[in-house]
Amino acid sequence: MRLKLLAPFIILLNFSYSQLKTTYQLNPFENKASASNFSDLPGGNIVTNICVCNDTVWIGTSKGLSMTTDGGKTWKNYYKTPEFGESKISAIACRDGIVWVALARTVKIDNNYFPEGLGLVYSTDGGKTWTKVEQPIDDKNDTVEVYGINQIKALPVTTTVNNIIYDIALTNNAIFIASFAGGLRKSTDMGRTWQRVILPPDNLNQVNPNDSLSFELNPVKNYNHRVFSVISVDDSILWVGTADGINKSTDGGRSWVKFNHQNQSMPISGNFVVALGNQKINTGDETKNIIWGATINANDPEEYKALSFSEDGGNTWRTTLLGEFVHNIAFKDSIVYAVSDNGLWRTKDLGKSWEKASRIVDPSSRQVIYTNIFYSIGVQRDTIWAGSADGLVKFTDSITFGDNWTIYRTYEKIEGLNKTYAYPNPFSPWLEASRIHYSVENAQSKVTIEIFDFSMRKVRTLISNASRSGKREYDEIWDGKDDAGNVVPNGVYFYRIKIDDKEMYGKILVVQ
Repeated sequence: MRLKLLAPFIILLNFSYSQLKTTYQLNPFENKASASNFSDLPGGNIVTNICVCNDTVWIGTSKGLSMTTDGGKTWKNYYKTPEFGESKISAIACRDGIVWVALARTVKIDNNYFPEGLGLVYSTDGGKTWTKVEQPIDDKNDTVEVYGINQIKALPVTTTVNNIIYDIALTNNAIFIASFAGGLRKSTDMGRTWQRVILPPDNLNQVNPNDSLSFELNPVKNYNHRVFSVISVDDSILWVGTADGINKSTDGGRSWVKFNHQNQSMPISGNFVVALGNQKINTGDETKNIIWGATINANDPEEYKALSFSEDGGNTWRTTLLGEFVHNIAFKDSIVYAVSDNGLWRTKDLGKSWEKASRIVDPSSRQVIYTNIFYSIGVQRDTIWAGSADGLVKFTDSITFGDNWTIYRTYEKIEGLNKTYAYPNPFSPWLEASRIHYSVENAQSKVTIEIFDFSMRKVRTLISNASRSGKREYDEIWDGKDDAGNVVPNGVYFYRIKIDDKEMYGKILVVQ
C-alpha cells in the first residue's frame, strides 16, 4: 500500500472516507438525542472508537460521541451540541477522569475528498463541560526544530486538511497526538501549546538529541513522520506507529529507536501501523508487558497484513492472524481480542490459535450484526465492548466465545402500530442489508413479511407466521435476495407486513 499525502486514504482514520460516505446511508433514522437528554441508545451505528475508563464507556460513532456509565442502560449523546456540532470522532483517550476527543470531517476540494482535522475537546468532569482546543498547525516560518545540539529542518504544516488526529496518548504530565500530516506532537499545558516531536527519518533507525543529525522533519519525504498510533506504557515508555514502522522512546519522547520490517531479523509484518496496544499479564511475581501492533503492508512487496507482538521490548517480534487487516486490539490479562475487516477474534495462547465470533445475535431483541467489519474493541472488567459497521456489541466473556450478545442499534422509534420503515434505504445488497422496522403490541403476535417487485410479483418471504412477543419494536433483515438466493435487480421493491389481522406496506429501493 503506497501512502500519498495528498490523496484520500483507504485506511482507518479511525474512519475512512468510504465509511464517511455510508454514515448517512446506513441509518437515516439514527438517534436524535441531545447532550442535555439521556437516551436508551447510542448516537450512531458505525462505531469506530471505544475507550473504557472504570465505569464509563466512551464511543465514537457515525453520529458523534456517546457515553454510558451504567453498562449501556442509558447513553448521553453529544451530536449537534455546541462543542461537537456534526463532527466525526477520529480518536478518544481517557485517564483519571479526564477524556480527550479528536474531531474531524471530510472536505471536497477539486472533486477530491480529504480528511480535515477540526481540533480536540476535553473534559475533566465526566463530560458535563468541555474545553475546545484548535487543531495544531504551524506558522509558515516554523521551519526549524531545536533538537538537542541540532537544528532540524522542518516542513511547517499550515493547513488542517490532511492534518487529522488518529490517536491520543495521555501520560501523567503530557498529551501526545498522532496525525498524518502533523506527525507526533506533545502538549504539557492542556493543549494551549504544542511541540513537534522528532522521530527518526526513513533512513535512520534511531535518533538521540546528543547525536549530530542532518535530515528534515517532513511527512512528504519521510513515511516515519506520518503517524497513526501512539500509546504510553506506565508513563515511562512511548510507542508510536507510523507508515514506516514502530518507534519506541524510554525518555518521554526525546530519543527514539525504530523497528520495521527491514531492519530486524524477526521483524513486524508490515510497516503501516494502524493500532498499538499494551498487554499486561500478571505472572504473580511481576507484571509482564507485551506490545502488540496492527501491522499492515506498506511499500515493500514482502510485507503482509498481520498482528505483530513483542515480549522483549521490541527486540524481536512474532506475527499472528496473518492476512487480517486488524483495526484495534484489547486485552483481559492473558486474553487478546482483535477486530478486523473479517470479524471479532480471541486468543488465549498468544496467537497460536484464534477463535472467531460466529453469528452475533441478541437473544432478547432478535437483533443481528449483519457485517464482518469491526473497527473498535474495549474491555471493562469482564465485559467486552466491540464496535462494528452495523452497531455496538457487548458480551461477557466465557468458555464459549460470545454466547451472550447484547446489541445496541440506533433507530427511530415508531411507538405504535400502523407505522413501518426500512433502513438503509436505498441500499446495495453487495455492501449491506436493509432492515424492515415495525412494532407489535399484543402479548403474542404472528408476523409475515413478504417482498414484491414493482409489478407486485412476490420475490421473497422473509418470515411466515413468526411469533413475536408484544409491546416492542423489531427489525427483520432483507439481504436483497429472492427466494432462490439470487440478488435482485436494481429497482423499487415493496414489502408487506401482516401482523395478525392487520397489514402495512413499505417501499425499498435497491441500487447496486
